[in-house]
Amino acid sequence: MRVTSIHTGSFKLDGGAMFGVVPRRMWAKLNPPDEENMCTWAMRALLVETGSRNVLIDTGMGNKQDEKFRSHFLPHGEESLFGSLAAAGLRREDITDVFLTHLHFDHCGGALWRNEQTGQVELAFPNATFWSNRRHFDWAMHPNDREKASFLKENFLPLHEQGRLQFIEVRQNIEFMKDFRVRFFYGHTEAMMAPVLRTEQDVVIYCADLLPSRWHVPMPYVMAYDVRPLLTMKEKAATLEEAMRLRQVLFFEHDPSIDCGTVRKDDAGRIVLDRVGRLDEVLRGA
Repeated sequence: MRVTSIHTGSFKLDGGAMFGVVPRRMWAKLNPPDEENMCTWAMRALLVETGSRNVLIDTGMGNKQDEKFRSHFLPHGEESLFGSLAAAGLRREDITDVFLTHLHFDHCGGALWRNEQTGQVELAFPNATFWSNRRHFDWAMHPNDREKASFLKENFLPLHEQGRLQFIEVRQNIEFMKDFRVRFFYGHTEAMMAPVLRTEQDVVIYCADLLPSRWHVPMPYVMAYDVRPLLTMKEKAATLEEAMRLRQVLFFEHDPSIDCGTVRKDDAGRIVLDRVGRLDEVLRGA
């Protein structure tokens, strides 16, 4: 199995929303906000190449939303989904599977692409099967008021209507394919899926929004976006404890400057970051 970080671009989110109850004077030292309290975050997908399958985990925001929508989140940067795939040696036609951890716009928006020549919205990956789970899909189709702005049906309903969306059984640690297992989390949103990948070097956990960045490793750092923040803390604690004990690599989807890291316990018994960096560098040293 080969895994490659796929940077789809950056966007901005309110720092207070991303860091929850943590005071601004503390989190502002980590990811300095602009004059409107907005911080820059990455939208980092992961390419998994194994056998005859090229699996893309998440897709970023995509390009089809109107200017009003984009003005709220200010997508920017030189990186793009197709450009990063090209740098990895693949075309969009080469992707066989698109695994969507959950259906918030910044994770699944790139599954459908506005063709810049025709202006029409089409499948970003015409030969791929797209994957979610029925429990989360139903949740997204009937969103609560807290998440309504994050679930945009134009990002995922066409996949279902065209028969391209398949559902994974909701069962903890289920095997999606060889060396690719799935965990389900319920703190951030209902039945979010986190891939657990056994590479030749080590196990990589694609954290999605359980641990969106390295700065969310400390226990109080939980996003205000989470629907069940106390459950997020329990899920995070269990994941970090296992990652520390088994030396697993945590992949951070939204960290603005690094791909991943490992964790250890400090002298006070707290789980803290150990090594962080690019995915290939951390795996080589794991």
